[in-house]
Amino acid sequence: MVSGGGVVKAERDDTPVLITEAAPSYEEEYAARKRKYVTMMLMRLPCLILAGILHDTWWLALGFVLLSVPLPWIAVLIANDRPPRKAEEVNRYQRSATAIEGGEHRVIDG
Repeated sequence: MVSGGGVVKAERDDTPVLITEAAPSYEEEYAARKRKYVTMMLMRLPCLILAGILHDTWWLALGFVLLSVPLPWIAVLIANDRPPRKAEEVNRYQRSATAIEGGEHRVIDG
């Protein structure tokens, strides 16, 4: 009697995984998301500096301030969003339809 709850396959699946189909590692994905976050937050700094420089033109300064307000929220949303999973084609067995009865039927009128 075998203890444990898992099912162990007797055969190994030796089909190779193509490197082009493999998902990026968690570390690579995390680094890419961190780069996106830092880039978006660095875009906020020039907006605030330009708003300070252009304080005489109130509508332009207000535009830069309003542009910089949602950037942290957007940066967090984009940085926390993982890439979508690849849509893989499911290999399902499809059998052909077979006829139970033949095409010709004898009809007996009674």
